[in-house]
Amino acid sequence: MPGESRSHDVELSLRSLGAAGTVTGSKHLLEAGGKRILVDCGLFQGVKNLRELNWEPLAVDPSSIDAVIVTHAHLDHTGYLPRLVRDGFSGPILSTPATAAVAEIILRDSAYLQERDAAFLNKHKATKHHPALPLYDSEDARRAMELFDTHPFGSEFAAPDDGPAVTFRRAGHILGAATVEVRWHGRSIVFTGDLGRYDDPIMLDPDPVTAADYLVMESTYGDRLHDRADPADALADVIDATVARGGTVVIPAFAVGRAQTLLYYLWQLRSAGRLPDIPVYLDSPMAINASDLLGTYRDDHRLRPQVYEAMCAMVTYTREPEQSMQISASRAPKIVISASGMATGGRILHHLKAFAPDPRNTIMVTGYQVPGTRGAAIAAGQRYVRIYGEWVPIKAQVANLAMLSAHADADELIRWASGFTTPPREVFVVHGEPQPADTMRTRLDREFGWQATVPRPNQLFSL
Repeated sequence: MPGESRSHDVELSLRSLGAAGTVTGSKHLLEAGGKRILVDCGLFQGVKNLRELNWEPLAVDPSSIDAVIVTHAHLDHTGYLPRLVRDGFSGPILSTPATAAVAEIILRDSAYLQERDAAFLNKHKATKHHPALPLYDSEDARRAMELFDTHPFGSEFAAPDDGPAVTFRRAGHILGAATVEVRWHGRSIVFTGDLGRYDDPIMLDPDPVTAADYLVMESTYGDRLHDRADPADALADVIDATVARGGTVVIPAFAVGRAQTLLYYLWQLRSAGRLPDIPVYLDSPMAINASDLLGTYRDDHRLRPQVYEAMCAMVTYTREPEQSMQISASRAPKIVISASGMATGGRILHHLKAFAPDPRNTIMVTGYQVPGTRGAAIAAGQRYVRIYGEWVPIKAQVANLAMLSAHADADELIRWASGFTTPPREVFVVHGEPQPADTMRTRLDREFGWQATVPRPNQLFSL
């Protein structure tokens, strides 16, 4: 077609402004014909030198970006949006409906934590900058949410102002998560975002993609396989052993996704008479709100309404800080699920401070821990972590139930990639630490003969 030929003459480029050589801060910039489209807009998390990148100016002027497309709502994919808006972005933010709903919960909470942390530093004069300022505030988060423009799975739509054609397909992982296909100037680029697990009890399987000119593929677990043991059995073993010691099970859990999966398995155990008669607390207003969304977006997951309702009825929700303090003060056996999942902030820090020094208790790690986070330190067996300026001893038992991860492992990533009936011209392996990313790169070459590259930060590729 004549138009198609001319369209190919337009230069199209890709740059990863985040999640290149690391597993956080996802930002992938497409540029063509004087327009810029950003796919994901996440915060950097983990070690200090990564977190400091959040404060550096973006490689391009935010006001020059025409639209942002969001794969899913987790903080490392959406958490920079309020800052982008604060710095001048005013275009649409394109996502699925459930992603927008989850993002509102996550971004409002993130803004609150930014404000609270700045206030804490100012109060204690514990900052080199006077006054300490939040990266963004609640007003920035509100303005970002006003820009969301939602579209359903499986229906191609045109981005505004002569932008690309976009299609969302299910990625599993969490509520609303999508792979993104961008068709622009005669070329197609697919972004995996974060791929979920196959046969997950809550989330639907990732939809296959059969063809694309270019693939931007995550590699979080690119060099590892998840334990295939039954998660309910593993969970029961840890709980039984802890209760026998008279201890409490403390679970740092991502408020969106992991918390709901844990509730499902606990409900399974209680229904089978395998859960000790101890209270189960979901001590995270964000996780409570995210759990409520299961009832709103029932087509986006596997759970039958009666199962979802029974899960929620089994657990004690604690929204108020006073209730959370009572949980930390009690030494009676119990299960406490609280955010954040990598113990970077939130109420989980108070529970860790209270329960980590006692060997009767158990800290249960249930998913990927970004290097440099407290969760990663605890999972690695470090004997002390710093919480609110104090070194807290980790004398509690540490159980790592990696099979509860919501991320596809290396074999599942390959299983999804095997759905291509036409090989992509090139694969860009992102969202992974150097070793997992390079392992996935070589595996794609070995098993499929695909040309794959692990991009460096801000490296420019002509498509």
